Amino acid sequence: MKFEKSYIFSLVAPLMILLSIIGCILRKDSKKIFYFPVGLMGIFIISEKEFSRGVKRKKILNKIKSYKQTK
Repeated sequence: MKFEKSYIFSLVAPLMILLSIIGCILRKDSKKIFYFPVGLMGIFIISEKEFSRGVKRKKILNKIKSYKQTK
């Protein structure tokens, strides 16, 4: 189940950003504001994934370092 969710998030976030860009380009001025939240959510999903990935890597590296120090 988690494997499928990661694929869904990896595909949805760029599509959200693309939809936002296309909507801002093709819509009239009064309707453009509705596409900004979609683009921001796509950017947030991607940046949150990168941030959490970095934190997880640091935790794993610290565990490896602590294991090496005990020997």
